[in-house]
Amino acid sequence: MFKSGFVTIIGEPNVGKSTLLNQILNQKIAITSRKPQTTRNVFSGIYNDDESQIVFMDTPGIHDGKTKLSKYISSAALATVKSVDLVLFLINAYDDVLESNIKILQELKTIKTPVFLIINKLDTITDFERLEKAVEIYKNSYDFKAVFGISALKGDNVDLLLLDIKKELSPGPKYYPDGEISDRPETFLIQEFIREKVLEFTHQEVPHSVMVYLESYKPEEKISKIMATVVVERKSQKGIVIGKNGSMLKRIGTAARKDIQDLLKKKVYLELYCKVEEDWRNRDYFLKNFGFKDNN
Repeated sequence: MFKSGFVTIIGEPNVGKSTLLNQILNQKIAITSRKPQTTRNVFSGIYNDDESQIVFMDTPGIHDGKTKLSKYISSAALATVKSVDLVLFLINAYDDVLESNIKILQELKTIKTPVFLIINKLDTITDFERLEKAVEIYKNSYDFKAVFGISALKGDNVDLLLLDIKKELSPGPKYYPDGEISDRPETFLIQEFIREKVLEFTHQEVPHSVMVYLESYKPEEKISKIMATVVVERKSQKGIVIGKNGSMLKRIGTAARKDIQDLLKKKVYLELYCKVEEDWRNRDYFLKNFGFKDNN
């Protein structure tokens, strides 16, 4: 009997939500970084096998932020839990009990959707007694349907988690045709791959202030031609992104092109530019035009 459904992955920043999605799909579609707030948009990755189709919703990290963008990010993540069949709530194995996680669980008490507690990065710890005590506090705070320990990065126990997810789903149709890997267009994924490289190579100087959009995208038969602009908030950040004699922008483009070629399965010509839009994260015009909308 074929099963299908929707599963949302939520949690604080840097708990491995995007890494888990990539591991489940066995393909990179979600960008990852050690920096918080890497994921800004809710988007779906589509898992298919002979007996099921599962639409996994990768969400931004839930956090208290000061900018309009930060508030959008958290509200967008929490909005997903009301319209899915299952919620995966991720925590870090090495963290003690966090008050912010308890607050998220209070939000989840307002819904009827079943919730799995996922303890990620299990491979990073040795003090299992401390972890056991922390998990017990979480279990006393919320009636989870199940609790799992995994390593999203290494794939440990992810196959077992998938089996239990399927058990929670009801018989249903395919919502997407075979071969679809995301509900977002290629253009969105291309923008994200470029932004990931900016985060990776510019360290602490730029991350939260960067946005990427495509100026043009020409997917021709043998080679796709892409022109994209990296947006930052200050002139000093523009200098960092461009680098001496354009060296940083070239490095970003070279690394991003490799991921884009893996996605598109063809050669890519990528041309990057950089511009300044001061304080864009607090300006409604830019938030709307960059694809961010109010969920309230």
